[in-house]
Amino acid sequence: MAGGTARLRVPVGEDADRWITRTGCRRVLFVVHNVTSATRLLDVLPLFHSDVRVQMFATCTGSSPFLAGVPELLARAGLPVLPWEQAKDTEFDLVVSASYGGELGALRGKLTVLSHGTGYNKRLAAPDSPVSRTTEPPVFGLAPDWLLEDGRPLATATVLSHPEQLDRLRSACPEAAPTAVLAGDPCYDRILAALPQRDRFRRALGVGPGQRLIVVSSTWASRSLFGGGRAGGADEPGADERGAEEPGAADLLPWLLSRLAAELPADEYRTAAVLHPNIWYGHGPGQVQAWLDSARRAGLEAIPPLDGWRQALIAADCVLGDHSSVTYYAASIGVPVVLGAFPQEDLDPRSPVAALGRTAPRLLRRGSLRAQIDRAIDAHHPDRYKALAEQTSSSPGESAVLLRRLFYDLMGIPEPEAHPALLDPLPLPPYTPTRVTAPVRVLVRQLSADPPELAVTRYAVVGDAPDPDPARDPAAPVGTADTAHTAADEETRETGRLSVADVVVRRAAGDDARLGPPAAWASEALDRYPYCGLVAYVDGPDRCVVRTREGDLVRLSAAADPDGRPDLCDPAVYASALHAWLTDGHTLDAALPAITVRTGTAAHHVTVEPLPQPPPTPPPAGSHASDSASSTRSRSAPIRSPFSS
Repeated sequence: MAGGTARLRVPVGEDADRWITRTGCRRVLFVVHNVTSATRLLDVLPLFHSDVRVQMFATCTGSSPFLAGVPELLARAGLPVLPWEQAKDTEFDLVVSASYGGELGALRGKLTVLSHGTGYNKRLAAPDSPVSRTTEPPVFGLAPDWLLEDGRPLATATVLSHPEQLDRLRSACPEAAPTAVLAGDPCYDRILAALPQRDRFRRALGVGPGQRLIVVSSTWASRSLFGGGRAGGADEPGADERGAEEPGAADLLPWLLSRLAAELPADEYRTAAVLHPNIWYGHGPGQVQAWLDSARRAGLEAIPPLDGWRQALIAADCVLGDHSSVTYYAASIGVPVVLGAFPQEDLDPRSPVAALGRTAPRLLRRGSLRAQIDRAIDAHHPDRYKALAEQTSSSPGESAVLLRRLFYDLMGIPEPEAHPALLDPLPLPPYTPTRVTAPVRVLVRQLSADPPELAVTRYAVVGDAPDPDPARDPAAPVGTADTAHTAADEETRETGRLSVADVVVRRAAGDDARLGPPAAWASEALDRYPYCGLVAYVDGPDRCVVRTREGDLVRLSAAADPDGRPDLCDPAVYASALHAWLTDGHTLDAALPAITVRTGTAAHHVTVEPLPQPPPTPPPAGSHASDSASSTRSRSAPIRSPFSS
């Protein structure tokens, strides 16, 4: 990445003056080390927008071990990309970097260094300054190993977001203190500006009323949550009271991913993962997706490393995290956090992130995951981390103004008067409803026969995990379920489950020429899966078409929320509720015109509308389909709890 690329001829180069259109522009170079640092540079890119006096460039130092993804990111930014050697040979008016490392001192221009996280918190030895086993590494970004070259400050301006960082800088490297500039945190400001959009972000992630969004957040390295690091050192003061695991405890990650599916009902909790870009690009996106495969099939949404993680934090009800900036940002905006890993020895003990580790609750393997999450949410006060939030930025909402003023002062030109300093707002992510392709065990309890009302609790069953016991359903009103059955997505990987599933579900648009119309697919599906009792074609966020084994064709549609927006509960829940109603001995007529389906605390009012029967489709020539398949009754039968009357 650093070398081997052809030198640019336009808009800089030996004969660039022959080819460029706008001459005399100030040159601004963005220095990319890896995808992580580049995300902060993308935050501040808009501060130069609309100014025809400025020409922007990008380059990559090639010094980071995490270079994957950088070419694609630079192409997305659309700036001229200089090979590193050419960048060192070119004069710039301003150089902006969001990390140290590489030959920054060789660049010809006024260097400004931003933090690419919530300030400087982690200990990390410089590549050319090995640390002995008896010496703690310096704090990245605040120590001479990173800040000085030949005893002089490397940067013209060292941007800090809070005076507490300046205090630590003066203590660790007084020579660099004169370069410090307090200019806020643009990433945090974008989060703060988007807080009023929380409900929209939640709906974009498919989170409806009564549901809780749980975000798993991890930084990189072996002692992170994703790396399997322990929850914290048992020798820390008060560690036992906070629930820290013993040093050397088993890898927490497999337990956590399995319990998310096993303990959290699929319709009451939405789960998402926000992982550090160094995880994605250090191990490869395909490998990370493979590691998360079972959890993703159980409904976990893996948030891409560049887009959407801030929106997920804003939308979250709880973050299961570690010593990452993401976890700290979550605490700063009032989200409950539970720490699954927190190596205090890797942090500056004076940093706000280290303070979070001394106060936030810890995740325990020996307890119920759901109970720990619910306790963290229910006992949380929004101001719990207020003091820490105040240390995120001393100028919340003002970083755009402060940073642009700094940049233009260094370039020696006035700011554009006609264009205010603004950051890009966080975009609304695309709608990504929960999709569970693992088989689902459905526990149903009848709450009322007239009018029909049923409580449904669904759990994804992954791998060899045991099916939930209907006699111990924690979500049921009295801890029991009347019936249990299995539902399977037609696109499940566990294809063997389709042959024994009680309910088979297909998700597609109603006019999908490959599958639809829904009635046609339903007829074919009943023939294909002779032992299922009901099939459902989900053709919208709040509706589906079902066909029973008896041949009834019905449209199930959820009433809109009070604000008129569609109910975001998975329509497959309504199909399972109707299946349980019918197999418990009730008639379809008794379910007309509507049933109430409860998932946790949410009530969904579902219209049951019989549809006209389409004309029968003649079998293909040469077909020997047996009539017995269409007359086979569902194998699903009520499962009576020994504790029910």
